[in-house]
Amino acid sequence: MSFSRPGTLRPVILDDVRGAQKMLSGVARITAMEGSRYLSQLVGAPVHLKCENLQRTGSFKLRGAYVRIAGLSQVERAAGVVAASAGNHAQGVALASSLLGVRSTVFMPAGAPLPKVAATRQYGAEVRLQGQVIEETLAAAQEYAHDTGAVFIHPFDHPDIIAGQGTVGLEILEQCPEVRTIVVGMGGGGLAAGIAVAVKALRPDVKLIGVQAEGAAAYPPSLAAGHPVSIESPATMADGIKVGRPGDVPFKIIGDLVDEVRTVSEDALAGALLLCLERAKLVVEPAGASPVAALMSDPHAFQGPVVALLSGGNVDPLLMQRILRHGMVAAGRYLSLRLRLTDRPGALAALLGALSVVDANVLDVSHVRTDPRLGLTEAEVELHLETKGPEHCEEVTAALREAGYTVRG
Repeated sequence: MSFSRPGTLRPVILDDVRGAQKMLSGVARITAMEGSRYLSQLVGAPVHLKCENLQRTGSFKLRGAYVRIAGLSQVERAAGVVAASAGNHAQGVALASSLLGVRSTVFMPAGAPLPKVAATRQYGAEVRLQGQVIEETLAAAQEYAHDTGAVFIHPFDHPDIIAGQGTVGLEILEQCPEVRTIVVGMGGGGLAAGIAVAVKALRPDVKLIGVQAEGAAAYPPSLAAGHPVSIESPATMADGIKVGRPGDVPFKIIGDLVDEVRTVSEDALAGALLLCLERAKLVVEPAGASPVAALMSDPHAFQGPVVALLSGGNVDPLLMQRILRHGMVAAGRYLSLRLRLTDRPGALAALLGALSVVDANVLDVSHVRTDPRLGLTEAEVELHLETKGPEHCEEVTAALREAGYTVRG
């Protein structure tokens, strides 16, 4: 994903973030800070979850969008605003515009999840579905801005956006004044940059750690090069941080103020989302779960108390279903097996009985008798089982082999 960059760059300072906080009073929620017993035990220090997944529109994006649009002149407001997004930024711009009485047009990819399209419309934006990938959608939005005079609202590369997102940092310091480490997911860098401006001005001793998905990690090579560089074809389930090039404005801030940038795998993201759902009872999207994934991947690398920022909770239900299954596989709690048995009455019941003895929960059974690879008296069964972890998976497989079944993964 690439974006046009502002022609002039002005610094973002603490007063900007404080001004944004006053502007957002009564607009953005002061989201909850929840302790996590499981993560605290894992890390060996208190871990708190900052729940921006419970923010209006389901993510932190409302903060920056509102501050940016509120700062427009009357002439600019009269021309309306336009944005391009597949999800969180779209909804933030739509609601902010409605609250401020500004007409908004949001371009979304043709394949955007229907719940996100519907939510953006319900928040008051005119939605135009255009392009198969976000780059095409972005080009359409910029062309619209050029033709109509509407103001293009960038998702991260603008000082007002960064100041608005930085209000999360002020809340963290107010809610957890003893914090020593803040962990935040990073795409273009607007959220991490805003938090860094606020936190480092008030508490320079607090360590700030950014987290990117391995398949969409543009910051490590950019920081090494000393300037933003693009990566080709970023790929990750975490679409909220799937950005191919850092923004110019946040890059300078992050290079100066963020202490470390880490990357996490897709398996770690899926496991973190599953943990948030099961242990914290919080619905979190993959990008929002990235700080938790970092904690789970290397728990002893973080000095506590730690605040992990859950940046958003807008996840498509179908994607959630796939991610949860992936997370269960990664955690050793989902086992798929194929085995052959003699095709006779009662054979399948006997197999299921053997599974019940080892307390494996059968989720799905596929029973094939007509495959040309099978002998005349053979049937093949494919099983999908819910298990209790890696050791239980080994116990189930061993029990089936001891019962005389030939097991294939």
